[in-house]
Amino acid sequence: METTDAGRGDSRAVLERRAGLERLARIDVARRNNVTVTGNPHGRTVVLAHGFGCDQNMWRLTVPALAEDYRVVLFDYVGSGRSDASAFTEDHYASLDGYARDVVEVCEALDLRDAIFVGHSVSAMVGVLAAGAAKERIGALVMVAPSPRYIDDADYAGGFSAEDIDELLASLSFATGQAGQAPHAVVQALTGLLDSFGDGLDDDTAVLATWPPTSGLA
Repeated sequence: METTDAGRGDSRAVLERRAGLERLARIDVARRNNVTVTGNPHGRTVVLAHGFGCDQNMWRLTVPALAEDYRVVLFDYVGSGRSDASAFTEDHYASLDGYARDVVEVCEALDLRDAIFVGHSVSAMVGVLAAGAAKERIGALVMVAPSPRYIDDADYAGGFSAEDIDELLASLSFATGQAGQAPHAVVQALTGLLDSFGDGLDDDTAVLATWPPTSGLA
């Protein structure tokens, strides 16, 4: 069947419109998570993910050591740093899956492949979830001060007590003036998320290192 000039024009318009929407989506993700890209544009990409109660500024002394050899991506989770606070919804951020989805979207927006994800504290577990959801985007994990669980219960000790959490939320609420809305959602997500560090990992995702060194890591 012969394609008319009008048909070709319609197809071209659809492709251009789609490309425009994808471009806007990338911009929205970059704005939502205050994405910063620095370092060697030809090096392997390292994504630095901050822990609970922090923002990307925590990596300010680490970035110079990486920037010569690696392309470095930093971001703020919604509710942290200079992220877009209006993007927060309780449904999306009621579990760590929502934060992991945001990480995947950052990786997609930058078209990352085989990136090294460095997660501090709770971001170690976010990285596990994100790597499981986007194996082609995240090729390796470095987990800094990871923990398999964050809340103590009758069968587990090693996390925080309910009193610790209340005190932490009170201090964050006072410091930010945000009434603790985003932190409350994060804490709800921390309860019993994973039973072991190995959950969600497979043979295609390399755990390069943990710090402090952790036994029992699959």
